[in-house]
Amino acid sequence: MKGSTEQIDECRLKGTVHRITYKNDNNGYTVAVIKAGRESVTAVGVMPFLAEGESAEFDGEYIIHPTYGKQFSVKSYERKTPKTSAAILKYLSSGAIKGVGQSTAIKIVERFGSNSINIIEHYPEELASINGISINKALAINAEFKRQFGLKDITLLLAPYGVSPDRCVKIYKTIGSECAKLIKDNPYILCRYDLDFGFETVEKMAFDFGISPDSKQRLWSGIEYILRSNLLNGHTCLPKKKLLPVAVKLLESDYFRLDNICSEMVESFAVSAVRIGDDEFLSLPEYFSAEEYIAARVCACLEKRDVEPIHKLEIDYVENKLGIKFEKRQRDAIRMAFSESIMILTGGPGTGKTTTLNGIIELFEQRDYDIALAAPTGRAAKRMTELTGRAAKTIHRLLQAEWVGGGETRFARNERNPIKADVLIVDESSMLDSLLFESLIRSVGLNCKIILVGDVDQLPSISAGNVLCDLIQSKKVPYIALKKVFRQSGDSLIINNAHAIINGDIPDLLRKDGDFFFIERDSSSSVLDTVCNLCSDRLPQAYGFNPTIDIQVICPSKKFETGSININNLLQQLLNPNARTGTHLSSKGTYFYKGDKVMQIKNNYDLVWEKPGGESGFGVFNGDVGYISDINPSAGNITVLFEDKTVIYTTENLSEIELAYALTVHKSQGSEFECVVVPVFGVPSPLAYRNLLYTAITRAKKLFIAVGDRQIFFKMCANDKKTLRYTMLKHFLEQ
Repeated sequence: MKGSTEQIDECRLKGTVHRITYKNDNNGYTVAVIKAGRESVTAVGVMPFLAEGESAEFDGEYIIHPTYGKQFSVKSYERKTPKTSAAILKYLSSGAIKGVGQSTAIKIVERFGSNSINIIEHYPEELASINGISINKALAINAEFKRQFGLKDITLLLAPYGVSPDRCVKIYKTIGSECAKLIKDNPYILCRYDLDFGFETVEKMAFDFGISPDSKQRLWSGIEYILRSNLLNGHTCLPKKKLLPVAVKLLESDYFRLDNICSEMVESFAVSAVRIGDDEFLSLPEYFSAEEYIAARVCACLEKRDVEPIHKLEIDYVENKLGIKFEKRQRDAIRMAFSESIMILTGGPGTGKTTTLNGIIELFEQRDYDIALAAPTGRAAKRMTELTGRAAKTIHRLLQAEWVGGGETRFARNERNPIKADVLIVDESSMLDSLLFESLIRSVGLNCKIILVGDVDQLPSISAGNVLCDLIQSKKVPYIALKKVFRQSGDSLIINNAHAIINGDIPDLLRKDGDFFFIERDSSSSVLDTVCNLCSDRLPQAYGFNPTIDIQVICPSKKFETGSININNLLQQLLNPNARTGTHLSSKGTYFYKGDKVMQIKNNYDLVWEKPGGESGFGVFNGDVGYISDINPSAGNITVLFEDKTVIYTTENLSEIELAYALTVHKSQGSEFECVVVPVFGVPSPLAYRNLLYTAITRAKKLFIAVGDRQIFFKMCANDKKTLRYTMLKHFLEQ
């Protein structure tokens, strides 16, 4: 290194923290003035718990900010505990330790001098000898000091593996103050939480920490990792005969050794086992318990039939009031809603699900029932509100979701604090996963009727489970499938072609006078050109559509040239003028600009939202779509407007949003758009199947356009392969 210890060079800055000019407590982003010899340098970056008076070493690079000029951008840093009485006084007086203000700091330094930090860390009870500091306050000061240096420990531990400080903040918040010790003892716990650590990444740490490749700890963690990874594929369990070969390859261990390890894990309740047919299936305990509880609760509902006859005249009255005419299956569904404690209503587009549902709600209201309406996503709940004329909530809002750290979700509504409702109606039930449905039915009383509404031909839930399909296939739960397409819907090619596809028939791609069009293209580049041109020029000019609000590109795949990632980048440059000249922040290779259309991709119950007028709350959920209204590079945050509420994203949680000019079919579930454009070219074989195409088509309200290869489109129509999901619910229901 060049220069003296107090000087700076191109990659390292050493000095004392003179002043903190900005600090974001959520993600640790800090702007600090560093005294380095005779110079004052502005350092910016994620530096949690950095405080005035501290000495520190910073690694990074000099940058020229367009507004603030020369700055030192910190990539990593190491705090040095202040040594002198003067430095310690400045450090403690800065408010670095919660509970220690200037007057308390003076008292501590007057009593203990340069030994003050040692007393705080190792002998906190001695602080209680100072007037005004109780033993409880002394212990609280000690706990806060250890919390800060716990983050320092985890940052130092993981820095050699390229783990950034902001990720360390997330690890610390998720695992707790002892995270450094816990990770050193067992680095594989990083794979257990939603921290974006793969097993292979952690293997290097495990080797460095002296964990044997054949240790039980490693083998247990590997098997658990396989089970957790397959949750992303929708499986709540795996057959052991499929799990073991994967484990052999991942862990490079003996088949019979791993078989024995599985048995030990079952005996120790680390995993759960169930025999389905001739196969033994292994599951993470929380998913086993969830599906076992769902089955037990459903069976309890089935045993408690509430025979409440609904008279023909009552249905006739609702027909007259709503100005409609129910067909036979719709009337059967209305009767079933009153005679059963739990039922399912399914049907494709245009078959009258909403009309039937409105009739059911009207009759329940005639009998003074309290009705709770819910849907899995915000967009689905909003649509349910519009179609029924009654307020619907997301399931998470209905259950009053709370985030309690460690990736754990807690719901205020449960068996001890149930939802006050006589009837619970859930729309878009194909999106229900096992854990969410378990929490939902735990939150309603045994006397509450449960009505699940959905389209069983759509894709199953993004998260693990196959609830709606399992309930129907068990043949235990009463259900009505609406099949008749009504005349007013029959004029729509979107609806006619959707039903043709799901029935295995050839859709009409030749008509040019409807709401369904196919544009033939023979290369990925021509597909991309056409999709971009449709979104930016042709459709807005011809139909008056807003390119980012009304038009949604929906892709079968995320990857490849015609996948959502590439199309998002193209449309961002085309539709957002700020993408060429504006300020930006980036996360995982994605650049975000003011005006960008974005989607939240995971539930986060800790994010704070605000509405005009000062109302605030917590929670943004998977599938919520918004627009970036502001970017503050110096503070390292982005403001997103979700309908009527704003949310500030820091660098810590910026990875939770993605560009949303183009979505995958899975991410579009539960939503409807004025116009949908789907590229059908180079579709990977595992995704070239009927239900995926059907789900994409049924997202369109007014106009659907497919662009690409007609043969691939027909291939998808012909492939009736269902998404394979290993679950236990159907088995438990049939016991």
